[in-house]
Amino acid sequence: MRREPIELAAVATAAVPGLSPTAVSSAPDDPADFDSALLLDAEGKRWRVRSPRHAEASTRLETEFLVLRAFAPAIRAELPFLMPTVAGTVRQQDLTTFVYSHLQGTTRTVEELTAGPQELAREIGTALAAIHDLPRALVSNADLPSYTPNEFRQRRLNELDMAATTGKIPALLLRRWEHAMEDVSLWRFNPCVVHGDLHEDNLLVEDHRVTAVTGWTDLRIGDPADDLAWLVASNEHEFVDAVVKHYTAKRRDAPDNHLLRRAALSAEFALAQYLVKGIAAADADMIAEAEGMLSTLADDIAEYGGQPISVEPLPPAQPASPPTGQAPAAPGLVDAPAATDISEAMPAVHVMPIPVDVTPIPVEVTPIPVEVAPIPADGENAEGSSHQPSGQDASKSARNDDVAEDAGPSDHAEANGPHDEAQEEAPAPKPSGADTSTVALTVVDAKTT
Repeated sequence: MRREPIELAAVATAAVPGLSPTAVSSAPDDPADFDSALLLDAEGKRWRVRSPRHAEASTRLETEFLVLRAFAPAIRAELPFLMPTVAGTVRQQDLTTFVYSHLQGTTRTVEELTAGPQELAREIGTALAAIHDLPRALVSNADLPSYTPNEFRQRRLNELDMAATTGKIPALLLRRWEHAMEDVSLWRFNPCVVHGDLHEDNLLVEDHRVTAVTGWTDLRIGDPADDLAWLVASNEHEFVDAVVKHYTAKRRDAPDNHLLRRAALSAEFALAQYLVKGIAAADADMIAEAEGMLSTLADDIAEYGGQPISVEPLPPAQPASPPTGQAPAAPGLVDAPAATDISEAMPAVHVMPIPVDVTPIPVEVTPIPVEVAPIPADGENAEGSSHQPSGQDASKSARNDDVAEDAGPSDHAEANGPHDEAQEEAPAPKPSGADTSTVALTVVDAKTT
């Protein structure tokens, strides 16, 4: 439930004894978390009241109270700006309202800041450098969060997964952010003390000079790019470059080369965080506003490309499914671009015919003489069989002389066909005295069959 400035004035009198407000006005703040007001008392002194709207915001204010107490006077004296001082608190149920002593200066819009002179850019850069050069013990002694680069990157990935489950983030943005968060080379930075909630409403300016920095609810050790996100989101590149130039000159530790890339990513991703916050609070107005800003961002990036947020270029998106009538590509294969003619990319293939000489090769065939010996009488059968070589020996001899290649005993037997018992018992013909070689017998036998 929202509190009006008059109600906040009444609460402030309970927090600070003797306070008697004579005038009150609203103060710029985060409307989702806080109700704020500026008070003017009878002595002309000003006060600022911040009242949390829910338990989480109250916890943040209590954390800020611890942070401000950790800033010893010696540390405050080295800063080029003033910091708030808590004048009193009052607890109502589970929420605690804080009253701060007023700080000189007024807030400006982003447009007013970026339209300012170079002197203002130097002031903002100097203030940022002073925050990031604060001693890290300030955070560790207050038991505040501390993240290494990899821990911070993993935290962002977890937040991205949570945002994706809402189903309200455009696919183009999910793919763009995931690629940047998985680009390890982007996240090589030196962690330092970070304000954590720096934006135009937490800078008080007077005469082009930063007089005070407020809103110390998210102090931590982490990525310095987060404190530049609000500035990069303005898209005023000349002013941003001027701020970064003075910031780099004032830093004790040289900033990394990808500071602005991560700052642009943080600025874009803040819209997803705002959406998740609205859903958690069941705030329909916040959800609708976040969806509208996300849709506008996606359209701008689709049309103009957006600011670079990763070191490695984002690969072109692959279609979710193949066109109708086209089979999906096999695993491990990369589809060729649709507009590419593969035949143009392939080298030409020339087929040279092999000439064939059709001139016939003369072949001289020498006739083999064949002698037919008479069948001997029964009395000569034993003598003739004693000189007959076996079929296996004849086959081996033929293979050795390349006369009957690949013709084994079984092949030879199959070629001759079956024989009756009379033929198997008949004696082999007796070779003549003129030709008694085994080769000659084999040839004769093959010809006669």
